[in-house]
Amino acid sequence: MDAPVIVTMGDPAGIGPEIIIKAWITGALDAFDMPLVIAGDVAILHRAARVLKCEVAFEVGQQGEAVLIYQGRRLRVKPLSILDPADVPFGEIQAECGEAMLDYIEWACEQCRMGRAAAMVTAPIQKEAIRAAGCNFPGHTELLAERCGVDKVVMMLGGERLKVCLVTTHLALRDVPQAVTVEEIDATLRVTDAAFRRYFTSDAPRIAVLALNPHAGEGGLFGDEEQRLIAPAIERARQAGMDVSGPHSADTLFHFAVQGAYDAVVCMYHDQGLIPLKLLHFDDGVNVTLGLPIIRTSVDHGTAYDLAGTGRASCESLVAALRTAVAMHHRAEENSLT
Repeated sequence: MDAPVIVTMGDPAGIGPEIIIKAWITGALDAFDMPLVIAGDVAILHRAARVLKCEVAFEVGQQGEAVLIYQGRRLRVKPLSILDPADVPFGEIQAECGEAMLDYIEWACEQCRMGRAAAMVTAPIQKEAIRAAGCNFPGHTELLAERCGVDKVVMMLGGERLKVCLVTTHLALRDVPQAVTVEEIDATLRVTDAAFRRYFTSDAPRIAVLALNPHAGEGGLFGDEEQRLIAPAIERARQAGMDVSGPHSADTLFHFAVQGAYDAVVCMYHDQGLIPLKLLHFDDGVNVTLGLPIIRTSVDHGTAYDLAGTGRASCESLVAALRTAVAMHHRAEENSLT
């Protein structure tokens, strides 16, 4: 059997189980040409099916898997937790759920690292819950980087029209200027360029680099980070053979990026990239961790505790994350043959 794409269920108390079941029962998963396995909890997935008012049958599969069945559709599940839904209220932070989330992630990562899975797609986790379970990593990205032995990864978020890569991620705005260094920008560009060559484009990707300050600093009037830090990093990248331009003023660059002038936009801080990205791709945005030796994509939203248990959460981002993971896998295979 072909190596599957593994979907981790995310927080059992959040919307992860529901969006997985919704994507499955609506046929949104039927178009994928690779097998899927859910790393999660059978009882919690059954509860999600009840929330969505559908009757799901169950049978024992091979190699410790379970199989959910609905109107002829079959969904493979690797049961990695055995939670009682009565003890898992919707929308509540629990250490037991945190432990389950970590088990799903660890197993999926190991399967990918060993070549037993082609990619992993992650449903949202609750960071306070995994912290309560004893995990000191702030999220998926840092945990996976450590497990894969990688020092530098890049958070990319994207859709069909725009892909943004971040030099800094979850920092207070006052801390960003100190974190933006020549070395960090250079490392971000190198990871972005290598990942886009392998997974997204067949030629040298066109990368636009944003300025930190308004109007790219206006010749030093509004700050000199562009001259001291960003321009030297861009020059390093060019010397290494990358198609990199900038520093571009953020208030105009995105207009040209969404017209197709660039393959990726490297942004200095979180909101600089995420505001335009979510304006265009609020429902179908995908989070991709670049720089890992495995393929990892994710939904571009959180656990949405306010929607958990209502059945109203959209599965669009999950389906987009799956589509992206499958496309990345096929692109990497094509590149390995050339």
